[in-house]
Amino acid sequence: MRTVSLRARVTLTAALVSGIVLVLVGVSVHAVFGLVVNRSENTVLGDRAQLARELAHSGVTPEDLVSRVDTRSVRVRLVLADGRTFGSLDHRIAEDSTTKTRLIRLSGSGAIDGGRLTLQIDTPLLSRVQSRLGLLLTAATTSAIAIISLALWFGIRHALEPLDAMTRLARDIAHGHLGRRLEPSRTDTELGRTAAAFDEMLDALEGALRDTAAAESRARASEQQIRAFVGDAAHELRTPITGVRSLAEAVLQQPTDTDPEDRQRMLLLLVRETHRAGRLVDDLLDLARIDAGLQLRREPVDLRALADTQLDRMRMLHPDTEFHLTGDPVTASADPERITQILTSLLTNACQAMRDHGSVTIDVRSAPDRSASGTVELTISDTGPGIPTEARERIFDRLVRLDSARDTRPDGSGLGLAIARGLARAHGGDLVCLAPEPLGAQGAVFRLTLPA
Repeated sequence: MRTVSLRARVTLTAALVSGIVLVLVGVSVHAVFGLVVNRSENTVLGDRAQLARELAHSGVTPEDLVSRVDTRSVRVRLVLADGRTFGSLDHRIAEDSTTKTRLIRLSGSGAIDGGRLTLQIDTPLLSRVQSRLGLLLTAATTSAIAIISLALWFGIRHALEPLDAMTRLARDIAHGHLGRRLEPSRTDTELGRTAAAFDEMLDALEGALRDTAAAESRARASEQQIRAFVGDAAHELRTPITGVRSLAEAVLQQPTDTDPEDRQRMLLLLVRETHRAGRLVDDLLDLARIDAGLQLRREPVDLRALADTQLDRMRMLHPDTEFHLTGDPVTASADPERITQILTSLLTNACQAMRDHGSVTIDVRSAPDRSASGTVELTISDTGPGIPTEARERIFDRLVRLDSARDTRPDGSGLGLAIARGLARAHGGDLVCLAPEPLGAQGAVFRLTLPA
């Protein structure tokens, strides 16, 4: 790509075109002037000849005729019949064939009768006029080209100011100032459209950079979360696996005369640790399925009937806890096994938080504010110690357990609520932790929303 200044190229091109046009105009003017002079010469000679004939018929003297016909532009030579000669035209010049000349014979009274009159254009005068015209055209053309070149040089500098602004803006952006724009006042001109397109390109570029930065930030955060999750999962798995290994080694190392009850107790502990590790692995598999896109077996589900069934099961497992069911029968489009998994996790957490002393209430109803959108709500509240406000969102993170939960459920992995929310969102709904009502009441409140 040529790097010659655009300003110089435009100026040189415009000056060259203007110069060619001016030269052609000058040549044309000079040619037209020649044609006009040629016609004027014929006209003048004709007029002078006619005047001479009229004067000869009127009987003027030779001297008077010559003085009246001979002018600055036309030279005259009169030769009478007796040989006398009058006029300023030399006979050698009169015989010059290159000069426009007219020869007439006069008739009249007196000495003029029969005289020969030679009329000739003053060639030196015309040559001087044409020479001066040529010099004038040359000077005018040269001056015009110089003036046009100077005007173009300074005018184009002003005309190209938008391009200079684009250049400065591009350099500023290259140095990191992405927020600047050209903002043209008019977009119906060539430069206005170019500036508007430049601004649109910068907006798209800035948006792409923001998206890229956000994607990189999300990728880094996701990578850190994955690393932390893998580390925490390995830590959680290490505890039951270590217990299994220790108990297995202890069982193998027992002497043959070991008390059968002690052996049975150790085998039970071994089975318990094995179940604990299996539950953790199942939870990790559930999270992996949710992240990969869980396949649901959707069907119409009566949430009140499903909740009633789960409460009957919980009454058998936790006889000291009171369970209540309120609300109306509502139907949701859901996977009944996954909804059961959510309810089991929430109800188990509530019972363990209350240490099996308290009450749990499930309320099922259509969403009062969003019934037009076809949303149903299932609210689970308990009378336990509740969840601090600052922890109501954090409890849904993976492998997170509050300090109170560690005391009441040491075997928990901290994955139950994360799995429950993932299952709810896989259905197109959500699971959130709310403040108990009325304000200041005790206990935890979870609300599950599902599409009707």
